Amino acid sequence: MTVTEQLSALDHILAHGDLHSLFQPIVCLSERRILGYEALSRGPSSGALHSPLNLFAVARHAGRLSELELLCRKNACLRFSQQKLAGKLFLNVSPESLLEPRHQPGRTLQLLQSLGIPPSQVVIELTEQSPTHDFALLDTALHHYRAMGFSIALDDLGAGYSSLRLWSELRPDYVKIDRHFIDGIHLDAVKREFVGSILKMAKASRAQVIAEGIELPEELAVLAEMGVDLLQGYLLCRPQEQPPRDASSLLPAPGSLSNSLSEESSDLRGLLNPQRAVALSTPTAEVLEIFRAQASLNSLAVLNEAQQAVGIVHRHSLSEVLLKPFATELFARKPISRLMSDDFLAVESNQSLQQVSRLLTNRARQRIEEDFIITQDGRYLGLGRVIDVLKLITELKIQQARHANPLTLLPGNVPIQQCLTRLLQQNRDAVICYVDIDNFKPFNDIYGYAKGDEVLLSLAQCLNERVDPARDFVGHIGGDDFLLVLNSADWRARLNRLLEDFQSQCRRFYRDEDLDAGCFVAHDRKGKRQEFALLSLSLGVVRLRAEQCAQLDANQLAGLASEAKRHAKAIPGYSLHIIDTQTLSAA
Repeated sequence: MTVTEQLSALDHILAHGDLHSLFQPIVCLSERRILGYEALSRGPSSGALHSPLNLFAVARHAGRLSELELLCRKNACLRFSQQKLAGKLFLNVSPESLLEPRHQPGRTLQLLQSLGIPPSQVVIELTEQSPTHDFALLDTALHHYRAMGFSIALDDLGAGYSSLRLWSELRPDYVKIDRHFIDGIHLDAVKREFVGSILKMAKASRAQVIAEGIELPEELAVLAEMGVDLLQGYLLCRPQEQPPRDASSLLPAPGSLSNSLSEESSDLRGLLNPQRAVALSTPTAEVLEIFRAQASLNSLAVLNEAQQAVGIVHRHSLSEVLLKPFATELFARKPISRLMSDDFLAVESNQSLQQVSRLLTNRARQRIEEDFIITQDGRYLGLGRVIDVLKLITELKIQQARHANPLTLLPGNVPIQQCLTRLLQQNRDAVICYVDIDNFKPFNDIYGYAKGDEVLLSLAQCLNERVDPARDFVGHIGGDDFLLVLNSADWRARLNRLLEDFQSQCRRFYRDEDLDAGCFVAHDRKGKRQEFALLSLSLGVVRLRAEQCAQLDANQLAGLASEAKRHAKAIPGYSLHIIDTQTLSAA
């Protein structure tokens, strides 16, 4: 299609409103609900401008971007209203369109008012496709949106020309991590570090993080383990004209993401306080009387008819409201729904303590005296106290530190034994890998213990980078012996990359002459000169089959891994020996 034909097609779209609006859910994992929907636009299905990339590129080239975006917003808001969709509506706006001379402020608000959609339900999502230079003017435009009641989201964080500066200066309510950093995050330690840094910055700036572009269950598992709570992507739901309204069909079964072998328990029932809840229609005076009767009560959950939590009332917040002149008389007979907060954390009872801790610490507005809600299959069970979570996490950290290797800080023999025991109890296939460094003792003797410690730390880093933190386990038995437990289907590829990583990392530890010779020289007790090959890894692998779990205990499993390692050590250089429990059973 020629440029003239493209411009003609754009004219036709703008003149006749020939656009399709699709909606993709943004899901809150901890509460198993749909936070809202991102509105996405498509051109005529049979035309060359059906693709949004082509459509918006042509509009940008023609200087009609603001006009096209307004039409997209109008169409999306109309369809959103017609379907009576609940939750937030995320509308894409490019910064450059806000700065166009023909951009007319206030049109979006007028549109929403005509459809009965409150601005508080709408999030303006900034999508940056070209450099933004006039930050002051953009800041003024966004303040204008905020003053009208809109929230602000920053899209594709990490991919734009100036997204970090936009975040710093505009302080959005939501930040969406670019798909590049989500794609394969379970295989890439650097991407996990990036997302971890984003979570820390979001906490400091009081923003909520949305991970978009999730396509694999492994990606979802890692993000959930890291504490990312708002999710979007093809794995959950593709953009649709009539999107789903219930998140339960989009998410894995509760607890199915909690596969980490490092966790002591994934049950929150020990934190559960089976406190009564109140209905939406409960008079405020009755709620106030409940607080007066229980001096230790900090919070009350508010439930709908389906026994699902829809709000929470905190003692301190209620007191602050009722201390105002005439407030008690004004609100006493009004339903508590008028004063409850809909900003609360609800978690399923089978989520892990670590996951809940991350969710709490990532909530900028969570106060220590404000309880969180515990549910089972979405229905209210009771309340949990933040202080109890902090105490248990502190105790767990102390226990972990007590049993960690002092050099690498990896779990030591007690956690390793516990991990193997849990693995057998779960009755699932896994790979146990005993990792040993060849010629480490003579290396230590020649190069010194400080250099030897550097090698051990380097190997620990290589091991951590080759595991999926949501599914796998790394432990340090002692000295140059380590243990891996891998649940990932691509375990062979991970181990091959581990061998390559270690070989590459070790080059910096040798003297040039040893590196050139391909060996280092030591002398035995009789002073006899002896050559040793450069450091390598021996990997002893046990393929554990689910059907053999009942026939083994942790000590037997560790013994098999040690035996496999001995076979690998008998092979010079980098080596791998596999023992399959299925073969043992057949024998």
